[in-house]
Amino acid sequence: MWQELAIALCLVLVLEGILPFLNPRRWRRAVVLVVQLSDRQLRLVGLASMLLGTALLYLLH
Repeated sequence: MWQELAIALCLVLVLEGILPFLNPRRWRRAVVLVVQLSDRQLRLVGLASMLLGTALLYLLH
């Protein structure tokens, strides 16, 4: 199980690095927009992301 978790973490790092590598200017603008979100909006985006990820894992497994 720990090996699969490590693999998943490595894949997250690879995927997170793609956008700043390919288009750093647009990625920087997106980060600035995220900083301007309220705590409530940011929590809702985080919740939506977790629910979507959980649903996709359920469907794929």
